[in-house]
Amino acid sequence: MTGTTTAASLKAAAAATFLVFGINGLVFASWAARIPAVTEILQISSGQMGTLLLCVAVGSLIALPTAGAVVGRIGTANTVRAAGILAAAAGVGIALSLNAGSIAGTAVSLFFFGIGIGLWDVSQNIEGADVEHRLGRTIMPQFHAAFSGGAFVGALVGAGLSTLGVGLAAHLLVIAVIVAAAALMAPRYFLPHVPAAVPAEGAAKPPRAVSAWRDGRTLLIGAVVLGATLTEGAGNDWIAKAAVDGLGAEQSAGALLFAVFVLAMTAMRFFGGRAIDVYGRVAVLRASMAAAAAGLGLFVLAGNLWLATAGAALWGVGAALAFPMGMSAAADDPKHAAARVSVVSTIGYVAFLAGPPLLGYLGDLTGIRLALLAIGAPILGALLLAGAARPLRAS
Repeated sequence: MTGTTTAASLKAAAAATFLVFGINGLVFASWAARIPAVTEILQISSGQMGTLLLCVAVGSLIALPTAGAVVGRIGTANTVRAAGILAAAAGVGIALSLNAGSIAGTAVSLFFFGIGIGLWDVSQNIEGADVEHRLGRTIMPQFHAAFSGGAFVGALVGAGLSTLGVGLAAHLLVIAVIVAAAALMAPRYFLPHVPAAVPAEGAAKPPRAVSAWRDGRTLLIGAVVLGATLTEGAGNDWIAKAAVDGLGAEQSAGALLFAVFVLAMTAMRFFGGRAIDVYGRVAVLRASMAAAAAGLGLFVLAGNLWLATAGAALWGVGAALAFPMGMSAAADDPKHAAARVSVVSTIGYVAFLAGPPLLGYLGDLTGIRLALLAIGAPILGALLLAGAARPLRAS
């Protein structure tokens, strides 16, 4: 690809970004859909499972603040390649550790898995925002629909393999091979990377990532995304387990309930871009948070699997658009996009990755299904602060 962005190269970059988001979702759901199997293999409680999930969170939260600088140096394509290989290697480590029944080995592997996922997430969102700006229309939700679509496929595969009695270790080994291949090949079609220039002596230095941490609008967007992504993260990590523990469902049924949640997110993300263009980010974000609250309440209070499934679907619809809207809002100014996307991703992932483990600890006291009600407060906070996502006006 040359330095000039043609219509064909932009189309190829959009397709490659779509694929990268999808594979990211596939690898995440391959883990999340079978969390009940992990607790069974390692003979651990919800709180102990929360500790393992915290290992993913710590790894990602170490990677996320530096991801913008890494992308600035080596570009989104090379960052995705490095992150994908690391995540795949960690997946192999998880598989081997589970096969050996090693909690410590699983924890270490999940830590490096978190680093890979964190770097991957920021780089794909920066690439997606760049493509969106050059296309001149809202397309970021469709990239996130690809993530949800990949997660849906991963959840279905997890449910099917669980029903067939296929071991989780073998499942993860196959996924690791797919991830490594996709991460190496797809980024070759990304938009050209322009390395960060070294300013001449006396010239103004380019904005650093630290300056984005002092930008009020960026921090408010981060606060909105923090509340909204806790909604998504809690659903991803605990819907299957809550259905098994709270409703007495089989593991395969729990995985299918997770698949319903992800399918609802996928559909809303695929078609939601037009709603954002028509009604604006703020109105859609507020409606999303209201739907998430209603779906969460129905899921937790449902007395049977059918009502819980309806609640999971509504929850997924509400959780769908907040994160992509936050990424678009952070990237409104292309000159500061890498630093601000890195900041908002870091803040959001505090909720997305660290929140679910804390729910696991609470679940040891109340039951995991009832513990999910705790995310109602950050949902309300995201609704109240939604105005921060209003697009920047050209001066």
